[in-house]
Amino acid sequence: MKRRLPALLLALLLLGIVPTPARAEPDQAFVPVLTYEGQFTDVHASAWYYANVKALYELGLAKGQGGGALFAPKADITVAEMIALTARLRSLYDYGQSEAGPSAYASSGAWYAPYVSYLKGAGVIGVELDGLCERPATRAQVAHLLANALPGELFGSPNGKLVSLAHRDYGYIPDVTESTPYQQDILRLYEWGILDGVDGTGSFRPEERIQRGQAAAMVTRLVYEDLRITLDWDLSDLERGTGMALLVESDGTFYEAPASTAEIDANIRRMLARGERRVVLRYPPNSLTSQAVDTLLEQHLNVIRLYVEQSYNAVSCASSIRTGSVTLTFSSSLYGDELLEEYRNATLRAATAVRDRLWANGTITAEMTEREKALAYFTWICENCAFDFNSTVNSMSHSGYSALIDGLAVCDGYTAAYNLFLKLEGITCSTVSTEDHIWTVAELDGTVCHIDTTWGDDRSGTIAYQYFGMTEAEAFSRAL
Repeated sequence: MKRRLPALLLALLLLGIVPTPARAEPDQAFVPVLTYEGQFTDVHASAWYYANVKALYELGLAKGQGGGALFAPKADITVAEMIALTARLRSLYDYGQSEAGPSAYASSGAWYAPYVSYLKGAGVIGVELDGLCERPATRAQVAHLLANALPGELFGSPNGKLVSLAHRDYGYIPDVTESTPYQQDILRLYEWGILDGVDGTGSFRPEERIQRGQAAAMVTRLVYEDLRITLDWDLSDLERGTGMALLVESDGTFYEAPASTAEIDANIRRMLARGERRVVLRYPPNSLTSQAVDTLLEQHLNVIRLYVEQSYNAVSCASSIRTGSVTLTFSSSLYGDELLEEYRNATLRAATAVRDRLWANGTITAEMTEREKALAYFTWICENCAFDFNSTVNSMSHSGYSALIDGLAVCDGYTAAYNLFLKLEGITCSTVSTEDHIWTVAELDGTVCHIDTTWGDDRSGTIAYQYFGMTEAEAFSRAL
């Protein structure tokens, strides 16, 4: 039976007075008021969104098009239509009637003006969508509306831990970054079980338009818990060694016959981002010499040192001057091939555990600048790692593993662990090397800074902060 407005509420609305919301409990507010009997002829029972459109209709939220006979599930929804839908949803929560709230905002303007005014009055939106109502809505805009339509405490966070870990460490939802409009709103919907993405990695495609059927699914998942999604993303990739791969950015560009350091770097980044450790090059037949192959070997070894946190410090080569093929395989002189992935995974787990502790205890917070976060990790390294004066050429002290787990390292171990921390925070960093030293160069809040954790740990029990945030000239002069 359709719910009727109480007489007092109706009188207040006719007078233009906005009443205080009653805010019924969800199980009382979201009660079907209509019966769906196939009113939308373009919504077939076999469609994935059938249950969602049916629920939307029965709640009185969807009026349809073409005289009410069509829902147009594959048509784009406009910002105005999405605002109206969100306002009706909020009105159900506030008053138990989908039009009660918006009706209090009479207007001689656009048809959607009362809905906009109602949402602004309820604090759901501000002015961010002004002037956009006639345009097709983007997926990010829809997420923004729905994430704020109802109080967050109604939903809990059944997928919260998984989404946080998957997005931060495993590369899930890869197209939702700090620069994405309404990033936190989007992630909140994943946590609540409203979204699961459009592919195997949970991609959201925030700038794409959204169809009416998709919007119906999102709205009704907000209302009905049994329609929500329990995410089952597989995070075992870290155990297969691909966790490190997620720390490397690559656009996939590959040069079969690299002719510069930049091209070699692009190839290595592609290799690392794919979780591989082999690069196969192809030059014209008989164009190489043994000296040229040796040079390639040296160049690739120099470039891999830019990614010291990846644990590779050696490269072998198989080549054919006759065919022009060169195969370069990266490895570690510390672990051996049979233990390489085990140590890489252990190193990443150790760094992630430290990172999580620093976030949990408030040493690092979301409000901090990149420089402040980098300084916090600088302090941690200097306080928790000691210089190994007895290190040998193949000592584990040359590894980030030893710095993080054994608390003992030399310069490449210090730098590997520190760069791993920075990359886990999304901070762009690399290394600078001399013949017998290596340190970090990072971009902090748009400024290039040189950071030497090895000399920052000054062996006296104090921290030499003058080695943090150096200029290039300072770094080279102090490295001598």
